[in-house]
Amino acid sequence: MVLINRTKMIVAGVATMALALTACGGSTSSSSSSAAASTAASAAASTAASAPASTSGAPIKVGFAQTGSESGWRSANTESMKEAFSAANGFDLTFNAADNDPAAQIAAVRSFINQKVDAIVMSPIVADGWDGVLKEAADANIPVVLEARTVSAPDTLFASWVGLDFKKEGVTAGTWAKEQYGDTDTKMVVLEGTTGSAPANDRAAGFDEAIAGSKIQKIDSQTGDFTRDGGKKVMEGFLQKYGADGIDLVFAHNDDMALGAIEAIEAAGAVPGKDINIISIDAVHDGMAALAAGKINYIVECNPLLGELAAGLVKDVLAGNPVEKAIFVEDG
Repeated sequence: MVLINRTKMIVAGVATMALALTACGGSTSSSSSSAAASTAASAAASTAASAPASTSGAPIKVGFAQTGSESGWRSANTESMKEAFSAANGFDLTFNAADNDPAAQIAAVRSFINQKVDAIVMSPIVADGWDGVLKEAADANIPVVLEARTVSAPDTLFASWVGLDFKKEGVTAGTWAKEQYGDTDTKMVVLEGTTGSAPANDRAAGFDEAIAGSKIQKIDSQTGDFTRDGGKKVMEGFLQKYGADGIDLVFAHNDDMALGAIEAIEAAGAVPGKDINIISIDAVHDGMAALAAGKINYIVECNPLLGELAAGLVKDVLAGNPVEKAIFVEDG
């Protein structure tokens, strides 16, 4: 395992900082994310630049299977990947977004195999169910690089993985929650990410580990599929069930669901960030704006700009260079 160091921030309720730290924003333009992209890419830039495009000099044909466009984080991640796997960088990219449908994503990967691409990059929607199609890729001698999310399949079926330590993000969020609210009776609801996905599984495990022994009580937990609309609908259900007075804390697995929860809380006549405290993960632009406004109490940053690292791995694998099986972009 390799840790890629990056200057990262864990931001807690400081309005002036919140307005400045918007590099992970999914709704931002490419210019607003360029500074953060150059920072995240620096560790892989020399590798990507030095590796040949292919042994024949032709562009590298890559199929990229993305989860969808469910969040601001995912939009920024897609932008980073498309920029890194550009024609200017020696790639011929075929892009597919599966709209959070695991069956559709598996079908997309199988299509890449049939197209005889040189390599496949994917951000798996869920962790399970990949053994069969990954075996097909291996039999076709097409290397697979995982990006952002992981799979439960044996690591012999993919070349490498690059992404974030989701469990550590959960631990960081939970540690702050325990410090702030752990000494008083606190009723918490959780807005989960996509069921079965690596970030949802790991963030939940990390948060629960961190709050163990505190007075924070998880009274309910339900998936909002990492979407703003999903977070709003789940939060509306929680409010109908428990009332605004029956919920002290929301832990959202990403900013988009937290933003949906804010809408539901305000519609119920309560004040987000005061009557009901909110902890989230991502630090997209809109999430940071909500933090600055005091509607979110704490955000853990998650860097979506993984394109250069993934592109460097693909070039290394195809060039026959040794690569690490797991590369974490280290949380600060």
